[in-house]
Amino acid sequence: MIDRRKFLAGAATAAVASPFVLRRAWAANPEFTLRLHHLLGPKSPAQVMMLQPFADRILKDSNGRVKIDIYPSMSLGGAPPQLVRQVADGVVDMIWTVNGYTPGLFPRSEVFELPNIFTGDITATNRAMHDMFADHLADEYKNVHVLWLHVHAGQAIQMANKLVRKPSDFNGLKIRVPGPTGTDVIKILGATPVDMPVPSLPQALSTHVVDGALIPWEIGPALKLQDVTKYDIEGHNKWRLGTTTFQVSMFPGTWNKLPDDLKAVFNTAAEDMWMNQVGDIWRRDDDGAIKVLTGAGNEYVELTVAETDAFKTALAPVVDDWIKQRSGQIDAKGLVDAAKAAIAKNSA
Repeated sequence: MIDRRKFLAGAATAAVASPFVLRRAWAANPEFTLRLHHLLGPKSPAQVMMLQPFADRILKDSNGRVKIDIYPSMSLGGAPPQLVRQVADGVVDMIWTVNGYTPGLFPRSEVFELPNIFTGDITATNRAMHDMFADHLADEYKNVHVLWLHVHAGQAIQMANKLVRKPSDFNGLKIRVPGPTGTDVIKILGATPVDMPVPSLPQALSTHVVDGALIPWEIGPALKLQDVTKYDIEGHNKWRLGTTTFQVSMFPGTWNKLPDDLKAVFNTAAEDMWMNQVGDIWRRDDDGAIKVLTGAGNEYVELTVAETDAFKTALAPVVDDWIKQRSGQIDAKGLVDAAKAAIAKNSA
């Protein structure tokens, strides 16, 4: 087991040293150069705080034998929903993507996105997915080699012009959603879900294609959502309307080419202590981003306990409906029970 203090110190050092010190420390010709493709920009928190430090750690721990080149903003071509296929087909070596951009491919993992299953504890949810992977989730990732799964801070409500404080306030609105579970949330609230990747959101808000979005704070400054929104709303004590699952995966052919000692480097870097680090990153980024949004003039709204409870009650049928919809395909009730227990265990 990794010493967490040493691990976090090492990750922080890597983030500061990158890219200059680390990339001069070893020969310019690594044994393996891997291409990691993702949808957000080079200055997005996902790249700066998570993907680049991970790449730097792999470079360091492999003594320069493995170099990961990161290609942001879909710069290798295609659209975000194609990332899973790109890594499954070996077009790229690695990806970071939103599971919900390819609806139907990862039904088991959706359980962690559901409102009232996701409790707002990012790290507990990440660790629960790690703990449940082999027995409950692995079957739906047969075409890729998963390095780790994670969630973000959860679906807050970012609105262009209208303040919403109760479920009925959503009636008749058009709300951007990240995938199938977000669609179910918005439908039950009486609004119209509009499924789109986050890079399309600023224009959709500015042109009134959508009235608001389910999305965490952390991506707001990178997309400059403060220019196209007025209200940033979440439940009491950081309660959110579910969350989004992500994967960092590798092309199986690339994984199989790595010798065992380099596979061990990846496994160590991606094991459950990394889940703690990822949770810390996304919580810190989310807390910092809301300061940027409100500093630009947005109004932050924390719902009262009673208002939050009203949303919890309104959204309870989302879990029941998800079980009914998925039961012919998977053991949906068993997954709900297992996810609740695993999150509770890791929250303790």
